Amino acid sequence: MRLFGSISLGIFWAIASLEEATSHGDQPLSRIAIHKAVVALDDLAYIKASPPVLGLEGQNSEWVTLEYSISNPSINDWIGVFSPANFSASTCLPENPRATPPLLCTAPIKYQWANYTNPEYKNTGKGLLRLLLINQRSDFSFALFSGGLSTPKLVAVSNMVAFANPNAPVYPRLAQGKTWNEMTVTWTSGYGIDEAEPFIEWGSKGGEQKRSPAGTLTFDRSSMCGAPARTVGWRDPGFIHTSFLKELWPNSVYTYKTGHRLFNGTNIWSQMYQFKASPYPGQNSVQRVIIFGDMGKDEADGSNEYNNFQPGALNTTEQLIKDLKDIDIVFHIGDICYANGYLSQWDQFTSQVEPIASTVPYMIASGNHERDWPGTGSFYGNMDSGGECGVLAETMFYVPAENRAKFWYSTDYGMFRFCIADTEHDWREGSEQYAFIERCLASVDRQKQPWLIFLAHRVLGYSSCAWYAMEGSSAEPMGRESLQKLWQKYKVDIAVFGHVHSYERTCPIYQNICTNEEKHYYKGTLNGTIHVVAGGAGASLSEFTTIPPKWSIFRDFDHGFIKLTAFDHSNLLFEYKKSRDGNVYDSFRISRDYRDILACTVDSCPSSTLAS
Repeated sequence: MRLFGSISLGIFWAIASLEEATSHGDQPLSRIAIHKAVVALDDLAYIKASPPVLGLEGQNSEWVTLEYSISNPSINDWIGVFSPANFSASTCLPENPRATPPLLCTAPIKYQWANYTNPEYKNTGKGLLRLLLINQRSDFSFALFSGGLSTPKLVAVSNMVAFANPNAPVYPRLAQGKTWNEMTVTWTSGYGIDEAEPFIEWGSKGGEQKRSPAGTLTFDRSSMCGAPARTVGWRDPGFIHTSFLKELWPNSVYTYKTGHRLFNGTNIWSQMYQFKASPYPGQNSVQRVIIFGDMGKDEADGSNEYNNFQPGALNTTEQLIKDLKDIDIVFHIGDICYANGYLSQWDQFTSQVEPIASTVPYMIASGNHERDWPGTGSFYGNMDSGGECGVLAETMFYVPAENRAKFWYSTDYGMFRFCIADTEHDWREGSEQYAFIERCLASVDRQKQPWLIFLAHRVLGYSSCAWYAMEGSSAEPMGRESLQKLWQKYKVDIAVFGHVHSYERTCPIYQNICTNEEKHYYKGTLNGTIHVVAGGAGASLSEFTTIPPKWSIFRDFDHGFIKLTAFDHSNLLFEYKKSRDGNVYDSFRISRDYRDILACTVDSCPSSTLAS
């Protein structure tokens, strides 16, 4: 009873001081008007959670059963999941010297309607609900509200629930290092360097294992650029560790597990994982690449469904897991989890993709929902990141960029060269990024790496999305003005973009003109670059223009992703798969020799030479 009272008092002060923070209405948690909530504890209402201890067998996720009752039930009653369990304002620091306690600590990390799976709830006032919790470095409590999301009234708070070891290392994500034979492993834990030493134990599968140290990063509320990231959405991110596994043998299988050595000599371990090292650049073998943007996350337990703005996320994730044995590397080109300033969502996303990211390199690009915030050096002055201004993406995932705050980089995978741009920074001619893009494209040896792929979040090429058309464009303003001459000069095969939540493929194109009339089998030189929009991995779909442009070969208003399969130096298969069933709905092949890449096309070679 004493514990319940302290929690209730903390909740009261937190709710009393809540300030409104929204994120364009996109993030479901922003729909909760928690700043208007009042404490109306009902002696006859209750909510109980079981089991109280989770992860007793080392699990990082577990289902919890809630039993609850209310004396005056309504279809607008809802349950919020709070973590930490005691969301008391007394634990929060003021955002600036003029602010005085009590201050907001946290918003719910997710919520569900009380009548979900309880059709008689409105009559009985009683319900049962199962929710899936993941290990997020703190305990949990569940709060029962009446009054809907717009005028919530707190009527009951549950007992606390916690994982057996909330600090355990969780959710490893692989990424290619700065050299072809280096793999990085990044994971999250609750252990700071003053508590334990992070490391990774790894080696050839079945062979001798060795240990490599890991670096540790974190950040605090002051690293956030605005609300809700530094107010209602703030949650302690724990510690993010990265280890660099070097001098890997090409195509060899390695096993690994992450660990923390406590200062009393005890080791805390993750489960065992495995990955296959990257092929040597230019190596002739079958290589399979997945590319998509704008996936986000969704809740397997059905929570947060008031504004389900990433309806395809789980389908895409499940299809990739099913096909994992035939995937070598994944590129998620921006709009990663749509946390939009609600930081707990990053844990939930890394948990969702763990089966993929722990097995193959999971490379990301920066999108507007990761980076954009006014006055922070963004190319765009929008508020799409919810105050995160790139900090979460740059910390939670590793990319082999020279400067992770400038999220452009290149990476090689066998016969592929990937040049990844950051559309939230200036890409125009004369900019630092433009110089990088040209270096990336110009430095590849096309005899060894014939497949040259350009990736970016916003559409810098071609899209017949309706809202681009309303702006009188088929891409971002100034999108391809500077870049198209680089794509043509260095003969980029395919440029892939996200941002538009649908699928579209163009003809090989240059200067708005199709350079090849073929649609499904390209033999010899392309004479231009094929542009693809693959932003339909999860978020709510984007409409097309009524009449497709001449350069648009295939459009699909559905969720999906693309797969590239290089069979050898001369043959590439492109496939577009739908997330709902994993079947192929669009495809083409490229078949050519090295001399086809060398051949001059419009603006790809000097118009004259001394020899001529």
